[in-house]
Amino acid sequence: MHQHFTTLESTYVSLFGAGDQIASLIEDELHVSLRPRDQQLEIQGENEEDVLIAAQCAEKLMALAGKGESIQPSLARTVIFLARSGRLSELDGLMSQIIALTHKGAPIRCKTPGQKQYVDAIRRHELTLAIGPAGTGKTYLAVVMAVAALKNREVDRIVLTRPAVEAGEKLGFLPGDMTQKIDPYLRPLYDALYDTMGADAYARLTERGVLEVAPLAFMRGRTLAHSFIILDEAQNTTPEQMKMFLTRIGLGSRCVVTGDVSQIDLPNARMSGLVQAMEVLREETAVGMIRLTEEDVVRHELVRRIVAAYQKYEAARQRS
Repeated sequence: MHQHFTTLESTYVSLFGAGDQIASLIEDELHVSLRPRDQQLEIQGENEEDVLIAAQCAEKLMALAGKGESIQPSLARTVIFLARSGRLSELDGLMSQIIALTHKGAPIRCKTPGQKQYVDAIRRHELTLAIGPAGTGKTYLAVVMAVAALKNREVDRIVLTRPAVEAGEKLGFLPGDMTQKIDPYLRPLYDALYDTMGADAYARLTERGVLEVAPLAFMRGRTLAHSFIILDEAQNTTPEQMKMFLTRIGLGSRCVVTGDVSQIDLPNARMSGLVQAMEVLREETAVGMIRLTEEDVVRHELVRRIVAAYQKYEAARQRS
């Protein structure tokens, strides 16, 4: 049994209190036990490397808490991931980069190295393709970057689109007019916009035509210049739809395509347009390609565990 002692800071209670959620996360991930003793934190474990990594994580998290940082499980997982890979020094750069502010003034930052690569790719490329599981911030960060580009006058308008339904955009069976039919499918885009710009600004920009949220079928026959265009849920596009969409990009535009290739709902086992695009454009250096993983999940801890469980199940099924 290996053990290590770390000086216990006054932030310990705020960091490891509330049911010891963060401490339990460190213990589970690194197979160690954490015990406060007087003015020290005792860390024990069978593997010496895991014990030392746990000490690094505890010290870093206590230091962040001492600076007033809110220590969430997603941040703790990022600290553990970086410490395991010997890259803990990257955390300060990750924490210091503010992408934008919410309409309430709260800072929006990348929470994982994968998210930072994603944001950097959007900045560098006119077209970025991003795939990853639920909860990795694909849509949210793309919307944040779009709003920032609009505020900085880099583009004149924002266009957000997604396949209206999973299987061929057949909306006829739904009640209501066209707006009422498509609204439920576009709701995640609305939510991200409200958070970044507020409902009032959203309404004003929509009225002026600066902001457009529409189903993918409405993109046919258009050329979108000087726009920030986001195609969400792109795993449910057909190859024909994807080609149609990508050829809408006009001068001065920036485009982000996001999707989760583990949740393809196209009928008759049709190839996903996103999967095909990743293959067709893989050698095109002007296109950014990002693959987010379960390490980048920043929603509830349970979401990360569900994603990991499904990945494990799919891998086992393919082997058998």
